[in-house]
Amino acid sequence: MQEYITELSKYAIAVLMAVHTFCSFLSLSDRVEKSGVVHMIQTLLLFAVQLLMFVDLALVTKDAWYVVFYVFVQAFLLAAAIMVPVVYERANRLLLDNMCLLLGTGLCIISRLYFHRAVKQYIIVLVSLTGSLFIPWLLTRIRFLKKLTWMYAGVGSVMLSVVLILGEVTHGSRLSFTVFDVTFQPSEFVKILFVFFLAAALWENTSFQRVALTAVIAGIHVVVLVVSRDLGSALIFFVGYVFVVFGATKNYLYLLAGALGGSGAAWGAYHLFSHVRNRVTAWQDPWSFIDTKGYAITQSLFAIGSGSWFGMGLSQGNPTAIPYVEADFIFSAVCEELGVVTGICIILISLACFLEILKIASRIKDRFYQLIVYGIGIMYIFQIFLTIGGGIKLIPLTGVTLPFISYGGSSIMTTMIMFFIIQGIYIRMQQEGGRHLAGKTGPARKQRQR
Repeated sequence: MQEYITELSKYAIAVLMAVHTFCSFLSLSDRVEKSGVVHMIQTLLLFAVQLLMFVDLALVTKDAWYVVFYVFVQAFLLAAAIMVPVVYERANRLLLDNMCLLLGTGLCIISRLYFHRAVKQYIIVLVSLTGSLFIPWLLTRIRFLKKLTWMYAGVGSVMLSVVLILGEVTHGSRLSFTVFDVTFQPSEFVKILFVFFLAAALWENTSFQRVALTAVIAGIHVVVLVVSRDLGSALIFFVGYVFVVFGATKNYLYLLAGALGGSGAAWGAYHLFSHVRNRVTAWQDPWSFIDTKGYAITQSLFAIGSGSWFGMGLSQGNPTAIPYVEADFIFSAVCEELGVVTGICIILISLACFLEILKIASRIKDRFYQLIVYGIGIMYIFQIFLTIGGGIKLIPLTGVTLPFISYGGSSIMTTMIMFFIIQGIYIRMQQEGGRHLAGKTGPARKQRQR
């Protein structure tokens, strides 16, 4: 009986994930978004997927702790998916539903890989949600964020510099430091300050002089990250800067300059850093170095291939053979045990989040908040591209995490804060009667028309 349940659940999970993905793209339509029916379906699908995943884990491993962990995860998802809209009636349900699905999937996969790390991740997720719930409330009341331009730049630069000087060396890079047995990676949190800095600097002044000044400040951030050998984060900061400048100026020459500058920086990194050369070599021909440089990427490809369309089933594959699977190669673990169909759904759900973020940004008239939402969206989708692209051998591996799914407290906390910042801006613009929402007719505008 157990074999029948675990075998059928593989197909059921893939089908439910596909339906959830379809609903996500339906929700991009304003008419569907307002109806609420699709979001109710997505919530039911979320809990159904979680139930099937943890039933599989409990049956295969015969470990009762998975049942206990399932109860805690479901309690958290119930609070996030149902209680958040109660507290904030105007919250964006598409972003909330997809965030919950990705978080639940990540906690399940990490618990399958390393249970003790999943417990730690759960605690961080719980703390992150508790703190993030105050962000929309704060954003609807704070009015001086536009005036803190240089504070954002200064604090961000100092945080990165502290890590450069005092940070712990991990695989040759200075990425983090530990306080009371909790490891922090400040570059994740500086992303938020960096986006706020760019928005505050460019929302009302897009002259060449101002763009050049922001380029210097952005360059300081990137150089400190490069010296720390955190090249993945440096690339995310650089791309975020280029696209926010383009969004503020609408000048394609800045995109061209960014492409040329990025190409030059990549060439320089290749010649300066041996680990970059190793990763490029592993990307070009991992099979010739399968026991050394190419071991991680070949194991990742083996995992994806062995999972096929519907996966081998939870706890029935061997994803732990991949080095750093819980962080850098979590997507490969998902594909091996839940199937390529589920992996594709995760990509599409993340893409739906990005499209919704762009839709929100396009409707905000206030340039400061528009650039914040736009910048967060760019950094979010580019990080997903780097993580999944590296794991499937589309691009050289950069070593960044997959948002909401990979193990990593700083990453998951930062991404959740980013999503709730967008929620706060979205709620604020609605509360202000549509005065800052392009394409929306709020009560204030209707009254003026009368």
